[in-house]
Amino acid sequence: MDFNGLSIDQAPPISGPLRFFITAPLFGIMAGVMLLFSDSASLMSRYSMDAIVIVHLITIGLFGFIMLGALTQMLSVLAGANIPKVKLISSLSHLFLLVGLVFMVFGLQESNSIALEFASLFLGSGFLCLILPMLYAISRVQHFTASVKGMRVSLLFALMIVLMGVYLLYGYSQNNITELHAIVANIHSVWAVFGFAGVLIIGVAFQVLPMFYVAPRFKQFCKKRVVLLISTGLFIWMFLSLYAEEYALYAKLWIVTFFWAFATTVWIKFNKRKRPISDVTVWYWRAASIFLTLGSFLWIFDEFFKHQYIVMVGILIGGGFILSIMLGMLYKIVPFLVWFHLNAEGYMTIPTMNEMINKNLSRAQFVLFIAALIGFVFAFYMPMVLFPSAVAFIVSMMLLEYNVLAPVWIYIQTKKRKPDFDMSSFSMTN
Repeated sequence: MDFNGLSIDQAPPISGPLRFFITAPLFGIMAGVMLLFSDSASLMSRYSMDAIVIVHLITIGLFGFIMLGALTQMLSVLAGANIPKVKLISSLSHLFLLVGLVFMVFGLQESNSIALEFASLFLGSGFLCLILPMLYAISRVQHFTASVKGMRVSLLFALMIVLMGVYLLYGYSQNNITELHAIVANIHSVWAVFGFAGVLIIGVAFQVLPMFYVAPRFKQFCKKRVVLLISTGLFIWMFLSLYAEEYALYAKLWIVTFFWAFATTVWIKFNKRKRPISDVTVWYWRAASIFLTLGSFLWIFDEFFKHQYIVMVGILIGGGFILSIMLGMLYKIVPFLVWFHLNAEGYMTIPTMNEMINKNLSRAQFVLFIAALIGFVFAFYMPMVLFPSAVAFIVSMMLLEYNVLAPVWIYIQTKKRKPDFDMSSFSMTN
């Protein structure tokens, strides 16, 4: 592993990111249970209440929590950006998002306006109390790498989609679903997928692939131009969708071109690794490249069929691309966090990062997850596939929770004994 360029001395307390990582799979299990009792016909409409609830359990509860937890760590380590009072604001953000998402699920399912008002308040506060300090921290970074720029742009998109989300949720609470609501919902979903999650993944990949996988570095054009070009395409698409919808397809082609190029580049770089050792995280990156390619082209294809495949696009890109990478990175980030913090505190006789998670269980989780995604796609044509796919998804999320907790348990057990070295002797005294 290459630690060059990391500010590991500025890492936040381990509790900051871990609370998000531990909670995330629980929302995945909840989404799977809802899928278990849904029917494929209702899920085919992006505006059905079941689809909205399940989608947000996954987008906010699963990869939203993972991304915020990862950003809490990566902004300090990759960017050298010190988030003010990181322990306090990460705790508040986690609590507000947890409460807000529960209120949202209950409010949408029961058409309870009071619960939806609380949901908009707590979710908005939960996101903003973490996003705004992150943006402030980035604004004070002196050395802007490609990854830092990607994270900054991603957080700006996150800020905008959060404000849109609060507006949409408040509209449901007031039962005020206008034509504007549908327009904002469309922008909200596209910017969330490509602007927040997509740009974040691309930005982080510039440093993560060479660091974790010893893959060749990205070319300067990719680092300097791709995030800007994608962001420009997303704003052009929004403008055309609002004022010249018949030309919006060209903006889609613009966006898809760069994401497909990213998917291809990732695949090539994994083939050119200096140490081509394969593990489940590599499988996730490769699967993400395939799903991104399929989903991107289906997003274009869907334009000619009055958006009847848009939910399938969401499964391929949201689940197959974004979630695959989020889950794959969890298998790298959580063991790294435990290993790094224990070493920093003087504990030397601990398992290596590769030993903290059972490889057979991580492979089983990967297989079940991919099988569930493929099953969800086929459920559009064979409804009987939905039930076993939901079961596979639930079991994969249970295994994910166990795999995340395993390194945490090592951390807890190790902390019960004295460090191998007294690190206090290395501290500076005033």
